[in-house]
Amino acid sequence: MSTRFADKVVLITGASSGVGKAVAMRAATEGAAVVLGARGKDAGEQVAADIRAAGGRAMFVPTDVTVEDDVARLTQAALTEYGRLDAAFNNAGAVNAFGPIEQIDEAGWRADVELNLTSVFYGLRHQVPAIVASGGGAILNNASNLGVVGMGSVAPYVAAKHGVVGLTRAVALEAAEQGVRVNALVSGAVDTPAFRNSMGATPEGEAAIAALHPLGRISKPTEIASFCAYLLSDEASFITGAALAIDGGFTAK
Repeated sequence: MSTRFADKVVLITGASSGVGKAVAMRAATEGAAVVLGARGKDAGEQVAADIRAAGGRAMFVPTDVTVEDDVARLTQAALTEYGRLDAAFNNAGAVNAFGPIEQIDEAGWRADVELNLTSVFYGLRHQVPAIVASGGGAILNNASNLGVVGMGSVAPYVAAKHGVVGLTRAVALEAAEQGVRVNALVSGAVDTPAFRNSMGATPEGEAAIAALHPLGRISKPTEIASFCAYLLSDEASFITGAALAIDGGFTAK
């Protein structure tokens, strides 16, 4: 395994399971000190403990990404504990409101926008200055495949994720001269606990989602993590303002 994150500090939200956990473990394996944020305290602490047990550096900060003070505290924790911030993965997100648009109330709309879009705004507000002060680096925002295509019955989530792509491009232009790259991750379905508790809860559900991807399957968290690690590293030094797909061909249709 490479050491491309040696002496680097990487912040990850939604880090207690799934893709966030996989990215945290991948970055730590490649030498990063990782700062993990999530609402699930026990699960988050366990991820940090597992990384430290394997010889890595990690700390967990309980974080509700819909609360700006929490996001600010998470960023400050990286600076206080490790003295710098080089990269961030704004990964936390989920679908809260399901159904036709006429059946979605204001609370459902706001919940999806706050969790999936406003949280990224909060992250960028605090991460960009911290990374600039550290000499530059990279930020990756999880837009999912529904950040670039539509799907019925999850309109607030689709709107929020499209907003993530637009926000990513705008901030990438603002931060480019300061040495901060900002990109959006366009990922297909991933075999995570959240997937297994929702669309992938039954063999029929999993098969239906897999069939939406031309490769005929859903991805493993480690596959997504390898791509994220590349985008957060200096190896991707000429990539910014992009919405980059790792989706089994989902958005090629």
